Amino acid sequence: MNFTSVILPRLRQLRHIVKAVLPDLIPKRIFPRTLIIIAAPLVLLQSILAFVSMERHWQLVTARLSEAVARDIGALVHIYEQAPGDPDIHKMVIHAGQNLGFKTDFLSNATLPPRRPRRMFDILDNILRNAINTKVHHPHWVDTQSSDKMVEIRIKLKDEILRLFVRRSQAYASNAHIFIVWMVGSSIILLLIAILFLRNQIRPILQLSEAAERFGKGLPPPENFHPRGALEIRQASQAFLRMRDRIERHVDQRTVMLAGVSHDLRTILTRFKLELALSEDTPEIIAMRKDVDEMQGMINDYMDFAKGEGNEQTQRTDIDLLLEEIRDDMSRSHKVIALQPGQKKIILPLRRAAFKRAITNLVSNAARHAEKVRLSRSVFGNRIRICVDDDGPGIDIDKREEVFQPFVRLDDARTQHEGVSTGLGLSIARDIVHSHGGDIILEDSPLGGLRATIEIPL
Repeated sequence: MNFTSVILPRLRQLRHIVKAVLPDLIPKRIFPRTLIIIAAPLVLLQSILAFVSMERHWQLVTARLSEAVARDIGALVHIYEQAPGDPDIHKMVIHAGQNLGFKTDFLSNATLPPRRPRRMFDILDNILRNAINTKVHHPHWVDTQSSDKMVEIRIKLKDEILRLFVRRSQAYASNAHIFIVWMVGSSIILLLIAILFLRNQIRPILQLSEAAERFGKGLPPPENFHPRGALEIRQASQAFLRMRDRIERHVDQRTVMLAGVSHDLRTILTRFKLELALSEDTPEIIAMRKDVDEMQGMINDYMDFAKGEGNEQTQRTDIDLLLEEIRDDMSRSHKVIALQPGQKKIILPLRRAAFKRAITNLVSNAARHAEKVRLSRSVFGNRIRICVDDDGPGIDIDKREEVFQPFVRLDDARTQHEGVSTGLGLSIARDIVHSHGGDIILEDSPLGGLRATIEIPL
Protein backbone atom coordinates (compact mmCIF):
# COMPACT_ATOMS: atom_id res chain seq x y z
CA MET A 1 0.00 0.00 0.00
CA ASN A 2 1.32 3.42 -0.89
CA PHE A 3 0.37 6.93 0.18
CA THR A 4 -1.54 7.77 -2.98
CA SER A 5 -3.85 4.76 -2.91
CA VAL A 6 -4.63 4.62 0.83
CA ILE A 7 -3.90 7.82 2.75
CA LEU A 8 -4.92 10.35 0.10
CA PRO A 9 -8.50 9.01 -0.36
CA ARG A 10 -8.97 9.02 3.41
CA LEU A 11 -7.80 12.60 3.61
CA ARG A 12 -10.28 13.56 0.90
CA GLN A 13 -13.05 11.76 2.76
CA LEU A 14 -12.12 13.55 5.97
CA ARG A 15 -12.13 16.87 4.16
CA HIS A 16 -15.64 16.23 2.82
CA ILE A 17 -16.84 15.30 6.29
CA VAL A 18 -15.38 18.48 7.76
CA LYS A 19 -16.99 20.59 5.01
CA ALA A 20 -20.34 18.95 5.68
CA VAL A 21 -20.24 19.25 9.47
CA LEU A 22 -18.36 22.53 9.98
CA PRO A 23 -21.10 24.91 8.66
CA ASP A 24 -23.54 23.51 11.24
CA LEU A 25 -21.06 23.99 14.07
CA ILE A 26 -20.06 27.57 13.22
CA PRO A 27 -22.38 30.18 14.78
CA LYS A 28 -24.51 32.15 12.35
CA ARG A 29 -24.44 35.53 14.12
CA ILE A 30 -21.49 37.93 14.04
CA PHE A 31 -21.21 38.31 17.84
CA PRO A 32 -20.41 34.64 18.66
CA ARG A 33 -18.21 34.38 15.56
CA THR A 34 -16.17 37.42 16.56
CA LEU A 35 -16.04 36.22 20.15
CA ILE A 36 -14.61 32.90 19.01
CA ILE A 37 -12.04 34.63 16.78
CA ILE A 38 -10.84 36.88 19.60
CA ALA A 39 -11.37 34.80 22.72
CA ALA A 40 -10.39 31.34 21.50
CA PRO A 41 -6.72 32.22 20.75
CA LEU A 42 -6.45 34.12 24.04
CA VAL A 43 -7.87 31.27 26.09
CA LEU A 44 -5.77 28.72 24.23
CA LEU A 45 -2.60 30.75 24.71
CA GLN A 46 -3.43 31.33 28.36
CA SER A 47 -4.03 27.62 28.89
CA ILE A 48 -0.77 26.63 27.20
CA LEU A 49 1.30 29.17 29.14
CA ALA A 50 -0.38 28.24 32.41
CA PHE A 51 0.08 24.54 31.79
CA VAL A 52 3.75 24.87 30.80
CA SER A 53 4.71 27.19 33.66
CA MET A 54 2.73 25.33 36.31
CA GLU A 55 3.92 21.96 35.05
CA ARG A 56 7.56 23.05 35.31
CA HIS A 57 6.95 24.46 38.80
CA TRP A 58 5.08 21.30 39.72
CA GLN A 59 7.89 19.04 38.61
CA LEU A 60 10.55 21.16 40.33
CA VAL A 61 8.75 21.20 43.70
CA THR A 62 7.93 17.50 43.47
CA ALA A 63 11.59 16.71 42.70
CA ARG A 64 12.74 18.71 45.74
CA LEU A 65 10.22 17.01 48.05
CA SER A 66 10.95 13.55 46.69
CA GLU A 67 14.67 14.16 47.09
CA ALA A 68 14.12 15.15 50.76
CA VAL A 69 12.04 11.99 51.39
CA ALA A 70 14.68 9.81 49.73
CA ARG A 71 17.40 11.50 51.81
CA ASP A 72 15.47 10.82 55.03
CA ILE A 73 14.96 7.20 54.05
CA GLY A 74 18.68 6.91 53.31
CA ALA A 75 19.40 8.29 56.78
CA LEU A 76 17.17 5.64 58.37
CA VAL A 77 18.95 2.89 56.43
CA HIS A 78 22.28 4.35 57.48
CA ILE A 79 21.22 4.29 61.16
CA TYR A 80 20.17 0.66 60.78
CA GLU A 81 23.49 -0.29 59.17
CA GLN A 82 25.56 1.50 61.85
CA ALA A 83 24.36 -0.79 64.69
CA PRO A 84 24.17 -4.34 63.35
CA GLY A 85 22.81 -6.84 65.86
CA ASP A 86 21.68 -4.15 68.31
CA PRO A 87 18.37 -5.34 69.83
CA ASP A 88 17.14 -1.72 70.14
CA ILE A 89 17.92 -0.82 66.55
CA HIS A 90 14.28 -1.34 65.48
CA LYS A 91 13.05 1.09 68.14
CA MET A 92 15.68 3.63 67.12
CA VAL A 93 14.69 3.47 63.46
CA ILE A 94 10.98 3.62 64.23
CA HIS A 95 11.48 6.56 66.60
CA ALA A 96 13.64 8.38 64.05
CA GLY A 97 11.02 7.69 61.37
CA GLN A 98 8.30 9.19 63.53
CA ASN A 99 10.37 12.32 63.98
CA LEU A 100 10.69 12.54 60.19
CA GLY A 101 6.95 12.07 59.69
CA PHE A 102 7.12 8.42 58.57
CA LYS A 103 5.12 5.46 59.83
CA THR A 104 7.79 2.76 60.07
CA ASP A 105 7.85 -0.94 60.85
CA PHE A 106 9.84 -4.07 59.97
CA LEU A 107 8.69 -7.20 58.13
CA SER A 108 10.54 -10.43 58.94
CA ASN A 109 10.90 -13.33 56.55
CA ALA A 110 9.31 -11.33 53.73
CA THR A 111 10.23 -10.57 50.16
CA LEU A 112 9.66 -7.53 48.00
CA PRO A 113 6.44 -7.60 45.96
CA PRO A 114 6.82 -7.67 42.18
CA ARG A 115 7.49 -4.31 40.60
CA ARG A 116 4.47 -2.54 39.23
CA PRO A 117 4.68 -1.04 35.76
CA ARG A 118 5.34 2.68 35.76
CA ARG A 119 2.58 4.94 34.64
CA MET A 120 3.76 7.17 31.85
CA PHE A 121 2.30 10.45 33.14
CA ASP A 122 2.64 9.79 36.90
CA ILE A 123 5.05 12.52 37.97
CA LEU A 124 5.38 11.33 41.59
CA ASP A 125 6.03 7.70 40.67
CA ASN A 126 8.81 8.53 38.24
CA ILE A 127 10.52 11.26 40.28
CA LEU A 128 10.32 9.40 43.62
CA ARG A 129 11.71 6.18 42.16
CA ASN A 130 14.63 8.06 40.64
CA ALA A 131 15.32 9.90 43.92
CA ILE A 132 15.32 6.65 45.96
CA ASN A 133 17.57 4.97 43.40
CA THR A 134 20.07 7.78 43.97
CA LYS A 135 20.01 7.86 47.80
CA VAL A 136 19.30 4.23 48.73
CA HIS A 137 21.52 1.49 47.35
CA HIS A 138 19.34 -1.44 48.45
CA PRO A 139 16.60 -3.26 46.61
CA HIS A 140 13.38 -1.41 47.16
CA TRP A 141 9.72 -1.32 46.12
CA VAL A 142 7.55 1.80 45.76
CA ASP A 143 3.74 1.93 45.62
CA THR A 144 2.22 5.31 44.72
CA GLN A 145 -1.04 3.95 43.29
CA SER A 146 -2.84 2.07 46.08
CA SER A 147 -3.70 5.11 48.20
CA ASP A 148 -4.51 8.71 47.43
CA LYS A 149 -3.00 9.95 50.72
CA MET A 150 -0.08 7.62 51.48
CA VAL A 151 2.92 6.24 49.59
CA GLU A 152 4.29 2.84 50.67
CA ILE A 153 8.02 2.21 50.38
CA ARG A 154 9.80 -1.07 51.21
CA ILE A 155 13.59 -1.38 51.56
CA LYS A 156 15.21 -4.84 51.45
CA LEU A 157 17.80 -5.10 54.26
CA LYS A 158 19.75 -8.21 55.34
CA ASP A 159 17.08 -10.55 56.72
CA GLU A 160 14.10 -8.25 56.88
CA ILE A 161 12.31 -5.48 55.12
CA LEU A 162 11.97 -1.88 56.28
CA ARG A 163 8.45 -0.67 55.46
CA LEU A 164 7.62 3.03 55.49
CA PHE A 165 4.36 4.88 54.93
CA VAL A 166 4.92 8.43 53.76
CA ARG A 167 2.24 11.07 53.39
CA ARG A 168 1.83 11.89 49.72
CA SER A 169 2.07 15.59 50.48
CA GLN A 170 5.61 15.06 51.81
CA ALA A 171 6.82 13.89 48.40
CA TYR A 172 4.39 15.49 45.98
CA ALA A 173 3.33 19.07 45.24
CA SER A 174 -0.43 18.55 45.38
CA ASN A 175 -1.45 21.99 44.14
CA ALA A 176 -3.50 20.96 41.12
CA HIS A 177 -6.50 22.94 42.37
CA ILE A 178 -4.41 26.11 42.39
CA PHE A 179 -3.43 25.50 38.79
CA ILE A 180 -7.02 24.84 37.70
CA VAL A 181 -8.47 27.80 39.62
CA TRP A 182 -5.79 30.14 38.28
CA MET A 183 -6.24 29.03 34.70
CA VAL A 184 -10.06 28.97 34.75
CA GLY A 185 -10.28 32.23 36.66
CA SER A 186 -7.99 34.10 34.31
CA SER A 187 -9.81 32.65 31.29
CA ILE A 188 -13.18 33.80 32.65
CA ILE A 189 -11.82 37.30 33.26
CA LEU A 190 -10.48 37.46 29.69
CA LEU A 191 -13.79 36.21 28.32
CA LEU A 192 -15.77 38.80 30.26
CA ILE A 193 -13.52 41.58 29.00
CA ALA A 194 -13.85 40.29 25.44
CA ILE A 195 -17.65 40.02 25.72
CA LEU A 196 -18.02 43.56 27.08
CA PHE A 197 -15.75 44.92 24.38
CA LEU A 198 -17.47 43.02 21.57
CA ARG A 199 -20.96 44.03 22.69
CA ASN A 200 -20.04 47.67 22.29
CA GLN A 201 -18.54 46.97 18.87
CA ILE A 202 -21.42 44.81 17.60
CA ARG A 203 -24.24 47.06 18.84
CA PRO A 204 -23.76 49.73 16.10
CA ILE A 205 -23.87 47.00 13.43
CA LEU A 206 -27.12 45.62 14.84
CA GLN A 207 -28.60 49.12 15.00
CA LEU A 208 -27.62 49.77 11.39
CA SER A 209 -29.22 46.48 10.35
CA GLU A 210 -32.39 47.35 12.26
CA ALA A 211 -32.53 50.83 10.71
CA ALA A 212 -32.14 49.40 7.20
CA GLU A 213 -34.82 46.79 7.89
CA ARG A 214 -37.25 49.39 9.22
CA PHE A 215 -36.56 51.69 6.28
CA GLY A 216 -37.32 48.82 3.88
CA LYS A 217 -40.68 48.34 5.62
CA GLY A 218 -41.48 52.05 5.54
CA LEU A 219 -40.93 52.51 9.29
CA PRO A 220 -38.93 55.35 10.82
CA PRO A 221 -35.42 54.49 12.08
CA PRO A 222 -34.88 53.81 15.80
CA GLU A 223 -34.90 56.94 17.92
CA ASN A 224 -31.35 56.43 19.20
CA PHE A 225 -29.84 55.58 15.81
CA HIS A 226 -26.84 57.67 14.81
CA PRO A 227 -23.37 56.90 13.39
CA ARG A 228 -21.27 55.37 16.12
CA GLY A 229 -18.69 52.64 16.71
CA ALA A 230 -15.57 51.96 14.66
CA LEU A 231 -14.66 54.15 11.71
CA GLU A 232 -15.86 51.64 9.12
CA ILE A 233 -19.23 51.24 10.88
CA ARG A 234 -19.61 55.02 11.12
CA GLN A 235 -18.92 55.33 7.40
CA ALA A 236 -21.50 52.64 6.62
CA SER A 237 -24.09 54.36 8.85
CA GLN A 238 -23.44 57.74 7.23
CA ALA A 239 -23.70 56.17 3.77
CA PHE A 240 -27.02 54.60 4.75
CA LEU A 241 -28.38 57.92 6.01
CA ARG A 242 -27.31 59.67 2.81
CA MET A 243 -28.89 56.91 0.73
CA ARG A 244 -32.13 57.15 2.72
CA ASP A 245 -32.26 60.93 2.22
CA ARG A 246 -31.65 60.57 -1.52
CA ILE A 247 -34.39 57.92 -1.87
CA GLU A 248 -36.90 59.96 0.13
CA ARG A 249 -36.04 63.10 -1.85
CA HIS A 250 -36.39 61.19 -5.13
CA VAL A 251 -39.76 59.75 -4.10
CA ASP A 252 -41.02 63.17 -3.03
CA GLN A 253 -39.89 64.78 -6.28
CA ARG A 254 -41.44 62.02 -8.38
CA THR A 255 -44.69 62.17 -6.42
CA VAL A 256 -44.95 65.95 -6.85
CA MET A 257 -44.21 65.70 -10.56
CA LEU A 258 -46.72 62.91 -11.10
CA ALA A 259 -49.32 64.77 -9.09
CA GLY A 260 -48.92 67.72 -11.43
CA VAL A 261 -49.13 65.51 -14.54
CA SER A 262 -52.16 63.74 -13.11
CA HIS A 263 -53.87 67.04 -12.41
CA ASP A 264 -53.32 68.25 -15.98
CA LEU A 265 -54.47 64.99 -17.56
CA ARG A 266 -57.52 64.75 -15.32
CA THR A 267 -58.43 68.34 -16.23
CA ILE A 268 -58.43 67.41 -19.91
CA LEU A 269 -60.40 64.23 -19.21
CA THR A 270 -62.95 66.26 -17.24
CA ARG A 271 -63.47 68.54 -20.25
CA PHE A 272 -63.92 65.47 -22.44
CA LYS A 273 -66.54 64.11 -20.03
CA LEU A 274 -68.44 67.40 -19.98
CA GLU A 275 -68.46 67.67 -23.76
CA LEU A 276 -69.54 64.04 -24.12
CA ALA A 277 -72.24 64.48 -21.48
CA LEU A 278 -73.75 67.34 -23.51
CA SER A 279 -73.68 65.28 -26.70
CA GLU A 280 -76.43 63.00 -27.94
CA ASP A 281 -76.27 59.30 -27.03
CA THR A 282 -75.11 58.02 -30.39
CA PRO A 283 -73.09 54.78 -30.65
CA GLU A 284 -69.97 56.79 -31.32
CA ILE A 285 -70.48 59.00 -28.26
CA ILE A 286 -71.18 56.00 -26.03
CA ALA A 287 -67.97 54.33 -27.24
CA MET A 288 -66.00 57.52 -26.57
CA ARG A 289 -67.41 57.75 -23.04
CA LYS A 290 -66.25 54.19 -22.40
CA ASP A 291 -62.78 55.02 -23.72
CA VAL A 292 -62.56 58.08 -21.44
CA ASP A 293 -63.54 56.00 -18.40
CA GLU A 294 -60.94 53.40 -19.26
CA MET A 295 -58.33 56.11 -19.73
CA GLN A 296 -59.24 57.53 -16.33
CA GLY A 297 -58.73 54.10 -14.72
CA MET A 298 -55.43 53.60 -16.53
CA ILE A 299 -54.11 56.96 -15.30
CA ASN A 300 -55.10 56.09 -11.73
CA ASP A 301 -53.28 52.75 -12.00
CA TYR A 302 -50.16 54.37 -13.40
CA MET A 303 -50.16 56.91 -10.58
CA ASP A 304 -50.58 54.24 -7.92
CA PHE A 305 -47.77 52.17 -9.39
CA ALA A 306 -45.40 55.13 -9.64
CA LYS A 307 -46.10 56.41 -6.11
CA GLY A 308 -46.02 53.01 -4.45
CA GLU A 309 -47.99 54.50 -1.55
CA GLY A 310 -44.61 55.55 -0.17
CA ASN A 311 -45.78 58.58 1.83
CA GLU A 312 -48.23 56.73 4.05
CA GLN A 313 -47.28 56.32 7.70
CA THR A 314 -47.45 52.94 9.41
CA GLN A 315 -50.09 52.16 12.00
CA ARG A 316 -51.04 49.17 14.11
CA THR A 317 -53.51 47.17 12.05
CA ASP A 318 -55.80 44.29 13.01
CA ILE A 319 -55.43 41.81 10.16
CA ASP A 320 -58.86 40.21 10.63
CA LEU A 321 -60.64 43.59 10.62
CA LEU A 322 -58.75 44.54 7.46
CA LEU A 323 -59.83 41.33 5.71
CA GLU A 324 -63.44 41.91 6.81
CA GLU A 325 -63.33 45.40 5.28
CA ILE A 326 -62.09 43.96 1.99
CA ARG A 327 -64.84 41.34 2.01
CA ASP A 328 -67.51 44.00 2.72
CA ASP A 329 -66.14 46.26 -0.05
CA MET A 330 -66.30 43.41 -2.54
CA SER A 331 -69.82 42.50 -1.45
CA ARG A 332 -70.97 46.03 -2.36
CA SER A 333 -69.71 45.25 -5.88
CA HIS A 334 -71.94 42.12 -5.91
CA LYS A 335 -68.94 39.84 -5.41
CA VAL A 336 -69.32 37.18 -2.71
CA ILE A 337 -66.03 36.49 -0.92
CA ALA A 338 -65.73 33.68 1.64
CA LEU A 339 -63.63 34.74 4.63
CA GLN A 340 -61.86 32.36 7.00
CA PRO A 341 -60.33 34.39 9.86
CA GLY A 342 -57.68 32.92 12.13
CA GLN A 343 -58.16 31.94 15.76
CA LYS A 344 -55.55 34.24 17.27
CA LYS A 345 -55.82 38.00 16.94
CA ILE A 346 -52.86 39.54 15.11
CA ILE A 347 -51.98 43.23 15.06
CA LEU A 348 -49.06 44.39 12.91
CA PRO A 349 -47.51 47.79 12.05
CA LEU A 350 -48.55 48.30 8.41
CA ARG A 351 -49.18 51.04 5.91
CA ARG A 352 -52.81 50.20 6.14
CA ALA A 353 -54.19 51.75 2.98
CA ALA A 354 -51.36 50.40 0.83
CA PHE A 355 -51.58 46.90 2.28
CA LYS A 356 -55.34 46.90 1.85
CA ARG A 357 -54.87 47.88 -1.78
CA ALA A 358 -52.46 44.99 -2.33
CA ILE A 359 -54.94 42.42 -0.98
CA THR A 360 -57.82 44.10 -2.82
CA ASN A 361 -55.91 43.83 -6.12
CA LEU A 362 -55.49 40.08 -5.59
CA VAL A 363 -59.12 39.58 -4.54
CA SER A 364 -60.43 41.68 -7.42
CA ASN A 365 -58.28 39.79 -9.89
CA ALA A 366 -59.59 36.46 -8.55
CA ALA A 367 -63.22 37.65 -8.53
CA ARG A 368 -62.91 38.85 -12.10
CA HIS A 369 -61.98 35.38 -13.39
CA ALA A 370 -63.67 32.93 -11.00
CA GLU A 371 -67.04 32.08 -9.47
CA LYS A 372 -65.74 31.21 -5.99
CA VAL A 373 -63.17 33.23 -4.08
CA ARG A 374 -61.93 32.43 -0.59
CA LEU A 375 -59.89 34.77 1.61
CA SER A 376 -58.04 33.28 4.58
CA ARG A 377 -55.08 33.91 6.83
CA SER A 378 -52.86 31.72 8.98
CA VAL A 379 -49.64 31.89 11.01
CA PHE A 380 -46.63 29.81 10.01
CA GLY A 381 -43.64 30.15 12.32
CA ASN A 382 -42.76 33.84 12.57
CA ARG A 383 -44.66 34.78 9.41
CA ILE A 384 -48.29 35.41 8.59
CA ARG A 385 -49.87 34.08 5.42
CA ILE A 386 -52.87 35.64 3.67
CA CYS A 387 -54.24 33.37 0.94
CA VAL A 388 -56.61 34.28 -1.90
CA ASP A 389 -58.01 31.13 -3.53
CA ASP A 390 -60.26 30.91 -6.58
CA ASP A 391 -61.73 28.25 -8.87
CA GLY A 392 -60.89 30.07 -12.11
CA PRO A 393 -58.77 28.91 -15.05
CA GLY A 394 -55.52 29.69 -13.23
CA ILE A 395 -52.16 30.69 -14.68
CA ASP A 396 -49.58 28.41 -16.24
CA ILE A 397 -46.60 27.66 -13.99
CA ASP A 398 -44.09 29.10 -16.47
CA LYS A 399 -45.99 32.41 -16.56
CA ARG A 400 -46.60 32.93 -12.82
CA GLU A 401 -43.51 35.02 -12.34
CA GLU A 402 -43.97 36.90 -15.58
CA VAL A 403 -47.35 38.36 -14.54
CA PHE A 404 -45.67 40.40 -11.79
CA GLN A 405 -43.81 42.50 -14.35
CA PRO A 406 -45.38 45.91 -15.08
CA PHE A 407 -47.77 46.19 -18.03
CA VAL A 408 -47.81 42.41 -18.65
CA ARG A 409 -51.23 41.05 -19.62
CA LEU A 410 -51.88 37.42 -20.39
CA ASP A 411 -53.81 36.41 -23.46
CA ASP A 412 -55.33 33.30 -21.94
CA ALA A 413 -58.69 32.73 -20.35
CA ARG A 414 -58.01 34.98 -17.37
CA THR A 415 -58.16 38.13 -19.56
CA GLN A 416 -61.19 37.26 -21.65
CA HIS A 417 -63.63 39.31 -19.60
CA GLU A 418 -65.14 42.72 -19.60
CA GLY A 419 -62.96 45.69 -18.91
CA VAL A 420 -59.41 46.51 -19.82
CA SER A 421 -56.53 45.63 -17.54
CA THR A 422 -53.41 47.80 -17.46
CA GLY A 423 -51.27 44.92 -16.23
CA LEU A 424 -50.23 46.79 -13.09
CA GLY A 425 -52.41 45.16 -10.41
CA LEU A 426 -50.04 42.36 -9.45
CA SER A 427 -47.01 44.63 -9.84
CA ILE A 428 -48.51 47.15 -7.43
CA ALA A 429 -49.47 44.38 -4.97
CA ARG A 430 -45.99 42.80 -4.96
CA ASP A 431 -44.31 46.19 -4.65
CA ILE A 432 -46.41 46.99 -1.56
CA VAL A 433 -45.80 43.57 0.00
CA HIS A 434 -42.06 43.87 -0.65
CA SER A 435 -42.05 47.21 1.16
CA HIS A 436 -43.43 45.35 4.20
CA GLY A 437 -40.63 42.77 4.09
CA GLY A 438 -42.74 40.02 2.51
CA ASP A 439 -43.52 38.46 -0.85
CA ILE A 440 -46.37 37.16 -3.01
CA ILE A 441 -46.36 33.56 -4.23
CA LEU A 442 -48.63 32.11 -6.91
CA GLU A 443 -49.47 28.39 -6.75
CA ASP A 444 -52.27 25.93 -7.36
CA SER A 445 -55.39 26.42 -5.27
CA PRO A 446 -57.33 23.70 -3.43
CA LEU A 447 -60.40 25.12 -5.16
CA GLY A 448 -58.94 24.16 -8.53
CA GLY A 449 -57.80 27.57 -9.71
CA LEU A 450 -55.04 29.90 -8.55
CA ARG A 451 -53.82 30.66 -5.04
CA ALA A 452 -52.08 33.98 -4.33
CA THR A 453 -50.28 33.91 -0.99
CA ILE A 454 -48.98 37.00 0.81
CA GLU A 455 -46.27 36.26 3.37
CA ILE A 456 -45.00 38.96 5.73
CA PRO A 457 -42.99 38.68 8.96
CA LEU A 458 -44.76 39.05 12.28
